[in-house]
Amino acid sequence: MNFRKLGLFFFRLFVILIFQGYFSAYQIGEPPCHLKRDYSLTYTREGDIVIGAFLSLYENAEAQIGKKAFIYPPLWKAVESDYMLKHYQHFLTVQFTVDEINKDPHLLPNISLGYQLLNNFHQSRLAVENSLMWLSGKGPTIPNYSCDKKHKSMVVIGGMSSTLSMAMATLLGLYKVPQLSYGSFDLLLSDEVLYPYVYQLGSKESTLHLAAVQLMLHFGWTWVGLIISYDLTGEQFFRHLQEEMAWNGLCLAFTEQVSEKFKQGDDHIKFLSRILGPSSNVIFIYGNTDSLKFFSELLMIFALHGKLLVISASWDYSAYSTDEMMSNFHGTLIFSQFKREIPAFTDFLKSVHPQANPEDIFLKSYWERVFSCLLSEIKNLNMTYRQCDESFSFAEISPLFFDKTIIELSSNIYNGIYLLAHTLHQMLQTEAKDLSELLAYPLLSWKLHHFLKCVNPVSGIKDELCGDGPSTTAETYDILNFRSFPGKIWTEVKVGEVIPHEKVLSINEEDIDWPEDFPQIPSSTCSVACGPGFRKQFREGQPICCFDCTSCPDGKISNKTDAEECMQCPEYQYPSKEKDRCLPRTVNYLAYEETLGMILAFAALCFSILTTFVLRVFVMYRDTPIVKANNCSLSYILLISLTLCFLSSLLFIGRPTPAICILRQTTFAIVFTVAIASILAKTITVVLAFRATKPGSKLRRWLRPAVSHSLIFICTLIQMCLCGFWLGTYPPFLEEDTHSEASFIVIQCNEGSLVTFYCVLGYMGFLALVSFTLAFLVRNLPDTFNEAKYLTFSMLVFCSVWISFLPAYQSTKGKAMVAMEIFSILVSSAGILICIFVPKCYVILLRPDRNTLEILKNKANP
Repeated sequence: MNFRKLGLFFFRLFVILIFQGYFSAYQIGEPPCHLKRDYSLTYTREGDIVIGAFLSLYENAEAQIGKKAFIYPPLWKAVESDYMLKHYQHFLTVQFTVDEINKDPHLLPNISLGYQLLNNFHQSRLAVENSLMWLSGKGPTIPNYSCDKKHKSMVVIGGMSSTLSMAMATLLGLYKVPQLSYGSFDLLLSDEVLYPYVYQLGSKESTLHLAAVQLMLHFGWTWVGLIISYDLTGEQFFRHLQEEMAWNGLCLAFTEQVSEKFKQGDDHIKFLSRILGPSSNVIFIYGNTDSLKFFSELLMIFALHGKLLVISASWDYSAYSTDEMMSNFHGTLIFSQFKREIPAFTDFLKSVHPQANPEDIFLKSYWERVFSCLLSEIKNLNMTYRQCDESFSFAEISPLFFDKTIIELSSNIYNGIYLLAHTLHQMLQTEAKDLSELLAYPLLSWKLHHFLKCVNPVSGIKDELCGDGPSTTAETYDILNFRSFPGKIWTEVKVGEVIPHEKVLSINEEDIDWPEDFPQIPSSTCSVACGPGFRKQFREGQPICCFDCTSCPDGKISNKTDAEECMQCPEYQYPSKEKDRCLPRTVNYLAYEETLGMILAFAALCFSILTTFVLRVFVMYRDTPIVKANNCSLSYILLISLTLCFLSSLLFIGRPTPAICILRQTTFAIVFTVAIASILAKTITVVLAFRATKPGSKLRRWLRPAVSHSLIFICTLIQMCLCGFWLGTYPPFLEEDTHSEASFIVIQCNEGSLVTFYCVLGYMGFLALVSFTLAFLVRNLPDTFNEAKYLTFSMLVFCSVWISFLPAYQSTKGKAMVAMEIFSILVSSAGILICIFVPKCYVILLRPDRNTLEILKNKANP
């Protein structure tokens, strides 16, 4: 740190030696205070305390500023100086503010402020010369020599840019003179080692990047361009903006820096192609008038058609523009720092006229330039100009030359002068009793630093903590909309306001006039937004704002725009067809009320009634030969079991309960086992009947009804044991299936142990297979005394149905699976009923003539 300060000291000493060489060109009279100069660049108004105001009006012709820059007076070219005319408001602001303070009886009572206006011509070398002239008190003189015995001048306001401020600080810093820089905030000037006595009045715009992001989010601008100044302030803004944009899912289409390479012959066409080529329709521009000078000059040649510009008020886009070019900025949005209204300033302008202020050389020069006239007759000129009309006023001046409202830099000057006034007021209250005692301090300007750091420029209240500079308040930005109208008329209209730290943005979109290329709110995106039902699929190697839209997978939804991931619906909801919302699921089961349930229930009842009718027929005709020949007791058992089989299917219809889940499979298994066992007993009886036809055969004892009943009982007992084991280990239970059907919650019975379930079915299948095999072997026995063919067909139907049932049962879910099982029960039972008993009922009821013993004997002996 010490080496740095030592280097700064030698640098400033070198500057002083240079100026001693420069000022040797001036003709020196007797005392140094009487150095003469051929022109005057100041206008002074006396006061008890005089403020030095280093302002910039006109642009000095660089051709005249060479090695003899301080020998000849600077000249300006009218065409190149137009853009600086607007800054004459800075001069008027100094005069207005000083007059306002002098009229305030509560601020600096009995003390008058004065000012000394100096024109820097926007040149650093002139800024240094004016600093030396101000330090001497009279005019250009030898450094370190003061001609002013009274310490009236103690503080400086200037310059308009950081370059001018740095040049002035080179000399002023040696004498610890407080310098209030009214230009845009610059990080270089915030270095307290290099510039310890420079106080920046411009807003830091530390939250401008937050305000910009809030605007992007409001309008949905996810793909924007950025043009920044090539300095530390621009780089800092870029880092903060990029970080905040990334946090909010926003992207930069391009980032361009404006530097002096534009002046050195950079290919402007390539630069324009880089900012006009990307698909972004919105371009944010950050920088001040000085740092974006070369970009402003480029806009004099090329217009950015098809782009909406969003800028900061720090950049005066009209600086290098003409009346005709201003229409190119129509629709531009501007972030402007919130400033207090100064209504008295308008009234002050009415009193400003060259006749009222004849000593003001700046007003005279400005008046002649903007009105293209002369205030006094000048002879020996090849060209003559008209005399200025006394009726001319500021109300007639074009906005390109003068802004009727306080602009940003003028507001900084206004606040800076009030800051100084409050500082002096605090010094009078604490350090000195009156003005004479205050001015008696030999190093008065040095004492100002402590107070400048502790006084709020707005309220004038002293801060006991005493920070490192003037106090700052929370930043608030107005959103202005630039509008251009025919007749060279333009204005900036407030359309909104943003408070970045509170993330509050209020904007009236209806009041915004967009550029002519955009009939409505412009969009600026890399990819079209993905609507509900879709999700973003990022493109590899591209920013996150560039993506493709893909539909959500089955079972998931997205209910917002630009969703990155689809979400699963809750268990009791399902996705809509568009996959943009979740709908409530309805409970689903095979109900009696629906068509399928009604058909199956009706079929079960009809078949059970039909079976009961057949049983009644067999009972009524139990003494007939055809009933006796078919073992009537086994027929009764079979018919009763078939009736129960038909009725057991009703357990599968309706809302399941835990008790029904346990009963329906076991009931079905047991009654079907009885039916199949009865058929097996019938088949065995037929086989044994033909084997026991010989007299004295021992097989006759196996033909007794008790044997058949025992066989049925044993077969049924085995099945009951399997069912008991099933219920005792892993019984069926009630469950809600939320996966089989997306829009329904299927209430069904889970079979529990599938192994036991298939063992039960397999056991019935085994009995059916044995019955089918035996019946098939005896199918050719005489038709009169046996029913082998009918048994064969019945078992063939039964086996076919249940063999087909197994794969169908595995491939279906929900109530379709239940309907499949009911259908298999009904078809297999109906097959047995039809194949075995329909032919017999036909003979009994329709052909009773064939139901005689003689007919049966004749058929048995053909």
